[in-house]
Amino acid sequence: MRKLKVHFFGGSGTVTGSKFYLETEEIKILVDCGVFQGTKELRKQNWEPLPIDASKIDVVLLTHGHLDHCGYLPLLVKQGFRGNILGTAPTLEIAKIILEDSAKIHEEEAERANEEGYSKHNPALPLYTQKDVAFTLKFLRSIEEGKPIRLSENCSVRFLFNGHIIGSTYLELELFGKVFVFSGDVGRQQDDLLDPPKQPQWADYLFVESTYGDRLHPEEDVQGILKELVDHTLQNRGVLIIPSFAVERLQSLMFQLWKLYDKNLIPNIPIFVDSPMGINVLEVFAQFPEWHKLSIGEYHNMCNHVTLVSSYGETWETIDDPRPKIVIAGSGMVTGGRVLTYIKQLGDMESTSILLVGYQAEETRGRKLLEGSTELKIFGKHIPIKAKIHHLESLSAHADQEELLHWMGSIKNVPEKVFLIHGEQDSLDAYKSKIKEQLDWSCHVPTLYEVVEILL
Repeated sequence: MRKLKVHFFGGSGTVTGSKFYLETEEIKILVDCGVFQGTKELRKQNWEPLPIDASKIDVVLLTHGHLDHCGYLPLLVKQGFRGNILGTAPTLEIAKIILEDSAKIHEEEAERANEEGYSKHNPALPLYTQKDVAFTLKFLRSIEEGKPIRLSENCSVRFLFNGHIIGSTYLELELFGKVFVFSGDVGRQQDDLLDPPKQPQWADYLFVESTYGDRLHPEEDVQGILKELVDHTLQNRGVLIIPSFAVERLQSLMFQLWKLYDKNLIPNIPIFVDSPMGINVLEVFAQFPEWHKLSIGEYHNMCNHVTLVSSYGETWETIDDPRPKIVIAGSGMVTGGRVLTYIKQLGDMESTSILLVGYQAEETRGRKLLEGSTELKIFGKHIPIKAKIHHLESLSAHADQEELLHWMGSIKNVPEKVFLIHGEQDSLDAYKSKIKEQLDWSCHVPTLYEVVEILL
């Protein structure tokens, strides 16, 4: 009897740090390789080596290019990994952009901490460097969506479109005749930019994300809410700051605001997109038109409607621009990036509005704003917040409870086990109850660093 050990190195009891290690005598696979975000205790885990020999891992399979699914790759390589990192072509382009941006931010924050002396570490060091990323990128190998890839004698994998962001997939891993399905992050049924996710037909073991496993996305009039915020910004001669994830959310916001203008529902208010990473992602949309729904005309009209900010000097020019304006800047959970500078300079003004448009992990600045915090710690200083805080949940790129159940609904068999991953505890517990109620499937909620043994 063959044994498979599944190690839950991340994305377990939390929505970040996805890392699932499958260990057999024949092959050793890491599904996703993300960093932890959110609480200090979780982020400290990023500095720890994995409790396995990284040089023994044969292959890494990436579901998509978000930081919490690929951001640990340079550290894995530093620990000795030398195998292939497989993903779709757009996923690898996104991963490259995100890793390079992440390394740059780590280097800049370490430099700033050393100059201003607000770190407890002397000297403060980056988690990894741009040089580390450059070496890591040598191991990336693109694969075709939907095409079976043979990994070893008794193991093959298919990467299948699942919405969420450009290039994103779920994995159908066949191992010794058993089918293991890893959902990655499942996208929405209705999305401005992407087609609905494909659905798995069979799963002996299912690993499914549960980010919104405890709720349904509200029925929101997105264009109506955006129009109201634009009108409010113009009336108060203020600034609407939208912290945004650089991949998909930023492009969705650009599309929504352009459509409002195109329909004559809002005037030509200046819109600044201050996210070098987001600008690079726009180029990925141009490079892979078959992966999204935008026509060439829509893409160019959307891009021409905004001012793209590239240099940090232009960031300050945008802040000093006295006109009412919209600023879309990274990062989406207000954990880093250019948006921190805007909030530091403009967040204490009552004429400023901040619109949060995605999931806010525990203890991130975005979550603190949602919970009514009146100050944020930015660059070592406490900044008062007088800006009005708004939240748009329906722009989330994650499926809600109903959409997750729909995605699982095409599975023809009863899985031997369903593992609920990538969710906070309340969400995981609620989704487990819902699956039991509707499907009567056996579910397990793994804890961080748990090891499950499966007989094949």
